[in-house]
Amino acid sequence: MSTPHHRSHGLRLDRIKASARYADGSFHNLHPVSPGLKKGTVAPTLKEYLCGGQRRTPPGPLPSMSPLARWAQPVETGLRATWLGHSTVLVEIDGARVLTDPVWGERVSPVSFAGPKRFQPVPVSLDALPALDAVIVSHDHFDHLDRPTVVELARRGVPFFTSLGIGAHLESWAIPPSLITELDWWESADIPGTDLSITAAPSQHFSGRSLGGRNATLWSSMVVRGPRHSLFFSGDTGLTPEYEEIRRRLGPFDLVMLEVGAFHPAWGDIHLGPENALAALTLLGGGSFLPVHWGTFNLALHAWDDPAETLLQLAPTQGAHLLMPRLGEAVEPSRSERVTPWWRAAAGEIEPAAEPAPTDDAATGGAPDAPVPWPMD
Repeated sequence: MSTPHHRSHGLRLDRIKASARYADGSFHNLHPVSPGLKKGTVAPTLKEYLCGGQRRTPPGPLPSMSPLARWAQPVETGLRATWLGHSTVLVEIDGARVLTDPVWGERVSPVSFAGPKRFQPVPVSLDALPALDAVIVSHDHFDHLDRPTVVELARRGVPFFTSLGIGAHLESWAIPPSLITELDWWESADIPGTDLSITAAPSQHFSGRSLGGRNATLWSSMVVRGPRHSLFFSGDTGLTPEYEEIRRRLGPFDLVMLEVGAFHPAWGDIHLGPENALAALTLLGGGSFLPVHWGTFNLALHAWDDPAETLLQLAPTQGAHLLMPRLGEAVEPSRSERVTPWWRAAAGEIEPAAEPAPTDDAATGGAPDAPVPWPMD
């Protein structure tokens, strides 16, 4: 018998119940996490979350560019990535196009009139996207699963690859079941019409789009592998030792996309932040590092540019090949050698000379019950 908050039924619910991650009516992380707040930390209050903190939003528009001209050109190295904001990245890999956690909505919230609002529009309209071969949805929080966006993408007939249980959300929005592939951790599927495969892998987070629906669907990282290149996409996660197992079973990776923003010490088991993202990169065995989950929505108490500034300082000292493209800037990782702090232009600061980023030669109970004002992160 399904629990009251389940949308899933039939074969989908049978698959959920068969998952090693599912017990007592909900999904669970593999390793123990703090049952609420990380030990020794203090939770932010709702007032502090909504009204407190300094420099939570940029003082002006962030530099961005249209990717359309670059997308019309061949990918000479076989791998090109375009960060479109937050965790939305269009990756061109071995002749195919994959879009991660697509969110074009103005707000990431259960309601349209309140909640975290986008700093500025996505640098390209949804209608202007080129033909896609696959859409990845890592988990069901509002800043990763945006109903109007996925409904529009489904009209194109693009297939969706997602975590167990999320297919029920998609079907409830009239997305055909034939377009939906749900994966448990370590399960793989081929992307039709391409030479790519996609594998769901562990992450350490939680799920739910309402207070009564916590952990009824799975959360995952995702790996896409082609004949020449591979990529890792973290979704949302805390630092988990499973990253070593991911490296062993699915690595190495040419491109690693890790979440770095919307973190707080109290949420240390369910979000990375920049320092833990660099530790995760090491566990994964390296690869060109494209930070995501920052610079788009006000979802935490830190300054909006804190993740970028911290990475700019720490990445070179740890031998990380850091990619920090502007919004809409299509980059081929193997040809990207420098990082320029373009985000400082939003505050009218003079950009310093570009700093070199060396090539890369060179951690369970149920999900936390920490107070989260908006059930999407």
